[in-house]
Amino acid sequence: MSNLSNKRFLVFVDDIYEDLELWYPKLRLIEAGGIVTVAGPKAGAKYEGKNGYPCVSDAAIGDVAAADFHGVILPGGFMPDKLRRDPQVLKLIRDFDAAGKLIAAVCHGGWMAISAGVYRGVRVTGSPGIKDDLVNAGAIWEDAPVVVDRHFVSSRKPDDLPDFCKGILQVAGDK
Repeated sequence: MSNLSNKRFLVFVDDIYEDLELWYPKLRLIEAGGIVTVAGPKAGAKYEGKNGYPCVSDAAIGDVAAADFHGVILPGGFMPDKLRRDPQVLKLIRDFDAAGKLIAAVCHGGWMAISAGVYRGVRVTGSPGIKDDLVNAGAIWEDAPVVVDRHFVSSRKPDDLPDFCKGILQVAGDK
């Protein structure tokens, strides 16, 4: 079992996030000893998942800094299409990339990394629905349950979450 004792992770949330893609990695990181902060547009706000599961944010996106975390998780759903327009989200993702810290995107979560401009030359996967977006952003597309390329971890869909979390633990454990 990976030991992520005292390693801190950021997870983004907003309405219509994919429930499993937020909760499964969050709980898996906690299980491995990590400390998880969920950040949304507002601190302490309740956001509803695509399937109706609520998530209360621990912090506001504008109040967090990549320097305080070992990695960031980008869940899917319809949420990424909204958050990819937030300049603070994009800055945070670029800061994680510049520091070589974990950036883990599942399904449509890759949209946020695309808009941050961090995928050029990176091997990734994601929802087949954003394959063209990934390729057009300069990413190297692979159709696989999980793709790990340096500090980047990506997966396609909720069914891939066990492999996605193994990739996250592999990269986070190395940092």
